[in-house]
Amino acid sequence: MEIVRCGSCNRKLAEGEFTCLSIKCSRCGTMNILKAFEPLIRKPGASDHEVNYVKANHSLAGRQTSPS
Repeated sequence: MEIVRCGSCNRKLAEGEFTCLSIKCSRCGTMNILKAFEPLIRKPGASDHEVNYVKANHSLAGRQTSPS
């Protein structure tokens, strides 16, 4: 759970889980807008190398095949 505090006066405004939160502080009147982000956490057992796939956006029509 995340604790959300006012960016101006540090008053506790909320506690919980959110993706996007817009909340006005009742003490100082500041509008606090927060957006959640996903941390870059590696899963246990994940490999150390990355595999990148590139999709070709061109047609293969008209190409000649090598003789077998």
